Amino acid sequence: MQMDGSCHCQKVKFKAEGETAGAITCNCSICQRKGTILIFIPTDNFQLLSGRDNLTDYQFGSKSIHHYFCSTCGVTSFAEGQTPDGKKMIAINLRCIEGIDLEKVSTQAIDGRSF
Repeated sequence: MQMDGSCHCQKVKFKAEGETAGAITCNCSICQRKGTILIFIPTDNFQLLSGRDNLTDYQFGSKSIHHYFCSTCGVTSFAEGQTPDGKKMIAINLRCIEGIDLEKVSTQAIDGRSF
């Protein structure tokens, strides 16, 4: 599924290829506060179209995930990191995808607080 996404002010825009199956919600310290709904895709399935200079990188804990947010509107549309086996991945915030009906997206709750 081709997805077009952006932050609220539209300065950060991207295209991604992925499926909403396997979407998660998480109760870790950052996801709970942001309310993200995430899918994970390989970096090759992601293209940042605009806004690289507008991104601010926030890291915490093990500093293994780059939680990017728009420095103008504050919205986190994606993050970069690695899977446990070392493959690079992008975490897409489905709340930032154009035209998506989140009522039709099945999610699994993850207990990230316990990691």
